[in-house]
Amino acid sequence: MADFQALVSDTERLLEHTATLAGDQADELREQIHESLLKARETLQLTEESLRQRGQAAVTAAEDYVQSNPWQSVGIAAGVGFLIGLLATRR
Repeated sequence: MADFQALVSDTERLLEHTATLAGDQADELREQIHESLLKARETLQLTEESLRQRGQAAVTAAEDYVQSNPWQSVGIAAGVGFLIGLLATRR
């Protein structure tokens, strides 16, 4: 996401620098860049919101599972911790 935002801001700066160019082709190029930036920003915002909603849904589902099955959750956490411990000591 950060790379995409950096790309958008770099393109905006490029668009500002092309303002000194003259002619119909330069105007057309600036307009195309501007439209592409608007689409990219909109896509970024939609993707960000979608990821936020999915993440929140996953957190809610995990919380519900832990509350419904506390002993299973403790067992799973202990098993995962044990496996991580084994993997960490092997290296």
